[in-house]
Amino acid sequence: MSDYAGISRDGLWNKNPALVQLLGLCPLLAVTGSVVNALGLGLATMLVLTGSNIVVSLVRNRVTDVIRLPAFVMIIAAFTTCTELVMKAFTFELYQILGIFIPLIVTNCTILGRAEAFASKNPVLPSAVDGFMMAMGFGLVLVVLGAIREILGYGTLFADMDLLFGPIAANWEIDLLHIESGLLIAVLPPGAFLITGFLIALKNIIDDRIEKRRLAAADPLIAGSKRVRTTGNIS
Repeated sequence: MSDYAGISRDGLWNKNPALVQLLGLCPLLAVTGSVVNALGLGLATMLVLTGSNIVVSLVRNRVTDVIRLPAFVMIIAAFTTCTELVMKAFTFELYQILGIFIPLIVTNCTILGRAEAFASKNPVLPSAVDGFMMAMGFGLVLVVLGAIREILGYGTLFADMDLLFGPIAANWEIDLLHIESGLLIAVLPPGAFLITGFLIALKNIIDDRIEKRRLAAADPLIAGSKRVRTTGNIS
């Protein structure tokens, strides 16, 4: 039986594509200027990654090593095209904003990497869970990064959400800082690079503290031991 809890932890935290494996950084840095952009790209990536993992798992025993990678790329390209057509049909303005980064999902190393490293070696259900959780971990980083950049750059949160959810989301915008112009670097790619670095550092700090607590709980004598000087003869 597959360890679905472990697969979920890997996708969300231990092997997070953006913060640990550092994959897919090009769209991560380029389009996360707002929450709606980040969420749109995250959902598109989730559809492609989950769907391609499922299909790759289904055909893994019927594809030879010679054509394995080309076949995986074709599967990913098919799901990317379907996602692109759906966005054109229902969220055309957001699709125009995201631009070339939707078709470039085909070249996202996260998707091809999961197809090769996991889906090609595991049954359908674990592969689906792996794809969904990896995409969820990537999407959460996108949204957090987009939220930070939107707040610092524009002073708002959830602006233009109607581009993704329609008229029902027209009034979701929250004006947090009440400013006319914010920190310009936050909405530029260098700002995304800096904020991503802080997020990676924060994750490493949290991991380090968790590891210290785990070691202390496992062996409190070693964790709390001190050097003791002894004098005289020991018989």
